Amino acid sequence: MSAMPAPRPPIIDSHAHLQFDDFAPDLEAVLGRAQEAGVEAIVNVGTDLASSRAAVALADRFPQCYATVGLHPHEAATFGDGLIDALADLACHSKVVAIGETGLDYHYRHSPPGAQVTAFRAQLELARSVNRPVVVHSRDAKEETLRLLAESAPGRKGVLHCFTGDLEMAQRAIGMGFYISFSGIVTFNNAGPLRDVAKSLPLESMLIETDCPYLTPTPYRGTRNEPALVARVVEQLAQLTSAASADVVRSRTRQNTVSLFGLDRR
Repeated sequence: MSAMPAPRPPIIDSHAHLQFDDFAPDLEAVLGRAQEAGVEAIVNVGTDLASSRAAVALADRFPQCYATVGLHPHEAATFGDGLIDALADLACHSKVVAIGETGLDYHYRHSPPGAQVTAFRAQLELARSVNRPVVVHSRDAKEETLRLLAESAPGRKGVLHCFTGDLEMAQRAIGMGFYISFSGIVTFNNAGPLRDVAKSLPLESMLIETDCPYLTPTPYRGTRNEPALVARVVEQLAQLTSAASADVVRSRTRQNTVSLFGLDRR
């Protein structure tokens, strides 16, 4: 009789948006597929007050779900009195594991840069006051992102999510205690430079994510992304790291995510 294959190590999707309307019709089926793929936990990330509240509600409803609360830089123009207090109240929930996503996006500039900086600084201070890590979005804003993290978050842990920056940015962020998270972008045909960055970083500094419903990995482009597909990110990182099998990538990124967000204490 042949031996049964050993179960694969579980994985964690460190950045998803299952609270978005995209998943309303079939959320439980999405969660079922994630479980079948070995995804044991999903961190649903707030982008404004309403989506932050919805992420917390999902965390209440499903034991495998956790939440972050924050204001995305695209929404920074809406930052105003009362927002930080409202986010602070949400952050008291036992399954809220981080502040964000916050940061700077100078590529699209849906909000003015000054408003983005103001909202980013305020959320970095909130993370300090409630003792939570930060989930950082940064696009075409390398130097200012790193400067604000150095000024406003010394010693504060966090993650540069959906990383698309260069090797220097990643190394400087790691030096400040931040993790680098890779999404389905690392599988794209035109992502050679990003794969080179991933190849040069220690696995001990990596997280994996889907950022679903966005950024569906190859070969599933053109369909809605979902947590089950985070396994494709694992496969790609394993191909880039000759010393690490897919199971090692699964185990190490899970350990990193648990450590960053304190999931073993929630």
